[in-house]
Amino acid sequence: MKQVICEAFAPIEDLKVIDAATPEVKKNQVRIRANAIGVNYPDGLLVQGLYQMKPPTPFTPGIEVAGVVDAIGEGVDKFKVGDAVAAIMPIGGYAEFVVLHQSIVQPLPQGLSAEHATALMCAYGTSHHALKQRAQLQEGEHVLVLGGAGSTGIATIEIAKAMGAKVTAVASTQEKLDITKEHGADNLVLNDEHLAENLKKLAGHKGFDVVFDPIGGDAFDASIRRMAWSGRYLVVGFASGRIPEFAVNLALVKGFSVMGVFWGSFVQKQPQDYMANQVELFTWYSKGLLKPHIHKVYPLDDVHQALNDVLQRKVAGKVVLAP
Repeated sequence: MKQVICEAFAPIEDLKVIDAATPEVKKNQVRIRANAIGVNYPDGLLVQGLYQMKPPTPFTPGIEVAGVVDAIGEGVDKFKVGDAVAAIMPIGGYAEFVVLHQSIVQPLPQGLSAEHATALMCAYGTSHHALKQRAQLQEGEHVLVLGGAGSTGIATIEIAKAMGAKVTAVASTQEKLDITKEHGADNLVLNDEHLAENLKKLAGHKGFDVVFDPIGGDAFDASIRRMAWSGRYLVVGFASGRIPEFAVNLALVKGFSVMGVFWGSFVQKQPQDYMANQVELFTWYSKGLLKPHIHKVYPLDDVHQALNDVLQRKVAGKVVLAP
């Protein structure tokens, strides 16, 4: 089988696509033949040694796989060969086949494609957790979404609308703003030199109840002063490349909270809540409330291009690898 290997923390171009032995299943394990492998922004940081987690090298990156059960081990009672499934794992996803314990494999509802399944795991999972468990978003509240055309941005727009909120989306180009509009954004704001001024106009006297921020940098500086009383500022990531700082007296005077969102830790520490969230996401998808935007499907051999496009913010929505 083909498998991506990170031999040492290094530039993305140093990743290798190798021929490896197909893994065998053991007791209670399921082997999945991957039809779609999710690509996420942290994957590109991880292989360069720039992420919070640093696994021992060599390793295979990737946390999302969707496909078909190819083999089952002794004791597997939840699945049979041929079932459509998906799974989240700490690492190891960039491969044609993965072997996992049956407890972390999820059956896919009929009609849910493998590509959309990868989007509904990390990207939509992050946004859902951010809005539901962290911000405890209420119907009628106003949500500001930075990086609105990214995979988590689009997910946040759709989930916020499903929860009854109003959404203002920020993106770096008009083309990306048009995509946020297609996914339900009520207001569109270009991320340019007028961002602070335009957000001030849209926030009005009340301010934004929730801000979803995977960008940091200048966008953070423009948004943090536009918070509503009892607002919740969700710190999701720093795609701009700059981790911002702010005067904490703003939180005191305006009475808002700054909240970290780390979905990987949420999955580990609150597995029951995570599974309940996934059920809710699949339900919303079946009702047509969620429509993941797939930017492009890259062959596994093009993993370098896929990761670079994501890191350089050249994409809108979800990027997928296909063995």
